[in-house]
Amino acid sequence: MWRNYLTVGLRALTKNRVYAAINIVGLALGLAACVMILLYVRYETSYDEWMPGADQAFQLQTNYKATAQGGEEMHLQVSAIAAGRALLKDYPEPVEKLVWVRGFAPIVIQDGEAGQIKNLRMTDGNLFEILKVPFVRGSAATALPDTHSIALSESEAKKRFGNRDPIGQTLTIVDNTGNVDYKVTGVFRDWPKHSSFTADAVARFDLNTQFSDRPQALTSWNTQQGWNYVRLRSPDDAAFINSRMDAWKKRNIPDEVVGGQKTNAGDVQDYRLVNVRDVHLGQAQNAPVTPGNDHRTVITFGVIALLVLGIACVNFTNLTTARASQRAREVALRKVLGASRGQLIVQFLGESILVALVAMVIALAIIELVLPAFNAFLGSDIQLHYLGSGGVLLPLVGLVVLVGVIAGLYPAFYLARFEPAKILKANKSSADAQGSGRLRNVLVVAQFAVSIGLIICTAVIYSQTAYARTMDVGYRRDGLLQVGNLGYRGVDGRDQAVTEQIRRIPGVQAAARTQIAVDPDSNSITRVYFPGGTQSVDLGDYSIEPGFFEAMGMKVLAGRGFSEAQGRDDITTPEQSDPGRAAALQALAQRGANVVITLEAARRLGFHSPQEAIGKQFQADMLPSEYGLLPVTIVGVVTDARFRSVREPLQPIIYTMRRNGFETIAVRFSGDPSAIRGQVEKIWKRNIPQVPFQARFAEDIVREQYDREAARAQIFATFAMLAVVIGCLGLFGLAAFTAERRTKEIGIRKVLGARSRDIVQLLVWQFTRPVIIANLIAWPIAWWLMRDWLNKFDTRITLGPTPFVLAGLLALVIAIGTIAAHAIKVASANPIRALRYE
Repeated sequence: MWRNYLTVGLRALTKNRVYAAINIVGLALGLAACVMILLYVRYETSYDEWMPGADQAFQLQTNYKATAQGGEEMHLQVSAIAAGRALLKDYPEPVEKLVWVRGFAPIVIQDGEAGQIKNLRMTDGNLFEILKVPFVRGSAATALPDTHSIALSESEAKKRFGNRDPIGQTLTIVDNTGNVDYKVTGVFRDWPKHSSFTADAVARFDLNTQFSDRPQALTSWNTQQGWNYVRLRSPDDAAFINSRMDAWKKRNIPDEVVGGQKTNAGDVQDYRLVNVRDVHLGQAQNAPVTPGNDHRTVITFGVIALLVLGIACVNFTNLTTARASQRAREVALRKVLGASRGQLIVQFLGESILVALVAMVIALAIIELVLPAFNAFLGSDIQLHYLGSGGVLLPLVGLVVLVGVIAGLYPAFYLARFEPAKILKANKSSADAQGSGRLRNVLVVAQFAVSIGLIICTAVIYSQTAYARTMDVGYRRDGLLQVGNLGYRGVDGRDQAVTEQIRRIPGVQAAARTQIAVDPDSNSITRVYFPGGTQSVDLGDYSIEPGFFEAMGMKVLAGRGFSEAQGRDDITTPEQSDPGRAAALQALAQRGANVVITLEAARRLGFHSPQEAIGKQFQADMLPSEYGLLPVTIVGVVTDARFRSVREPLQPIIYTMRRNGFETIAVRFSGDPSAIRGQVEKIWKRNIPQVPFQARFAEDIVREQYDREAARAQIFATFAMLAVVIGCLGLFGLAAFTAERRTKEIGIRKVLGARSRDIVQLLVWQFTRPVIIANLIAWPIAWWLMRDWLNKFDTRITLGPTPFVLAGLLALVIAIGTIAAHAIKVASANPIRALRYE
């Protein structure tokens, strides 16, 4: 029996090659898209699952609440050193191990030559006892035995030592305490790409020594410079600790008196232990260890996978039911010869599964070809294994059966219900099988509704990304070069001389050092008070030097910028170790300082215009607590500058003038960018040869800020195109069959005087009407989805009718183009051929 079913199924496929090809190609594309996205979804949801003991490894995260004073809501993966120490103190039983980790790219001296390790992690304990990456030399237990030991990744060890044994070798790291020698004690495998943590090297250091020049960082709850990683004895302990966080904050976070008002950092902070497997898709994506994602995006792509596959299944159902009349006599004869309805259903379901199996083989071939490019595009390491751990063979077999049943279930019941007596009547043609075609119309509407919705989403995402990259951000992106690495000890104050030399390069219009630049990796906030008042406002606090506004291309709206001729503008104080620092701070607190604020800061402070703010005075929490608040006077108001992504709220900023403590040089230039960069690099290497040169153009930085949105738009575009192609394949098959089925009708119409144009309009209208209805369904759904997505951005495009109308017209044009060839061919045929047999 099964052999007979297989033979009949293969004959049915070979007899109708065009329709079989449309079914198989459509299903293959749908299956390929579905499997690719499901592989991506599995990859995104499997972060850190490779790690032994991942269920016991947690990250202590900090959440900032929005405040009436203007403080923004923030979700941070980092947390204060004090928070980790307090957690270990209060929960010694459930907390088995806790380490604090700091990440940066320091200068590393090897054999007398300076270089950099891109991702060096400094930790105060053995991190590998919590994050258990495999070792190729040494072991996790012995990798970091003391505070002068370092473990390298396999690729970093290969890059630095080649085929030599790195164990016992010495690397010198230049940090704020000077040049410190570290001995290589282990080599670990490169961190897998699907990890929320990554490192090229991990070094152990002593916290008290590292922060000897700024001891307040060890006790401050408002300083988050690194990550607290925790290993719990039981995964269930996390829920226990998290449920008691409010009481824990009250016990440990001390009150502070600022501006005569008692404050507590715990009022705006919440803490939570998050399992490392949940970090990648978690809420905290501000300054992550590695770029994260979010659950909604992953779920969205999973839904798209099912929709694209559903469109392919709809094609199969449509074409099979449309051509049911071609097999009506076969069904009737089988019933006459004794076949039951159940046997016929099994036969047709078997044929459907056979088509799905052939389509899956083609889909897997497509995936094997496309997967390397897909990985390169996403920067991922998605792998397709058929057997073993993570093998997909059994799920794929299940998917074949599921798709075959879903796509063939209705056609099987539809075909099996034919009545032999009606089909085999002498005057009954097999082409006159019953069926109104309503289901087919509904399914075509659903197909194009999905396609139109995806096109709209693609257009909106592209428009928002292009808007974010080109919008007026308050500074000029073009002609702006950012030179980094000023914060390293090896610079030793020579950055001022470098800046002055850069200013003399032909084509350089301005250059200035700054604590903030495009896409900063740190955030500094200060609280300001009006005299006699207790109400405070939170503002961003960054130091710059004269010429910064000119270098950034920012406009002074009222007052003036900073000037070296104005002594009160400068708030520079000696370094922490300088014996004159205390006297300088005391003098600064008594005389006060001049500041420049942004337009948004002026608005937050209650001024109705930039001019109204000039000359106004208030107090700022810019000094160590023992010196009180700093009296400041507003001397200028400048345009708002959106240094960060439009995903984040615009930060109101108060600028101060200093001569030290900078991280970046902003260079405004005209002319050949590469030539300017080359000359800047020569100056850097001539003055600071021991510190690697790092410079990037602002336009490149901004482009990278929105790479995630751009990638998402391209993925949407790809699957929107696939959905349209699959839908058009089905439409092509339906149009061909309908044209064939209505040949006699069209012949009669032409004999009665219908023109070819009338016939074309008749057929085109039959298939464009569902597309028009699909627009009415897709538009409100796409509008709701895209409105919700756009609300994540602080500044966004207006969701107007243009993408909806364009998507609808595009789908209509594609549909008309798909069926026009059939319509014209049938309309121009000689009616005598259609009516000859009558």
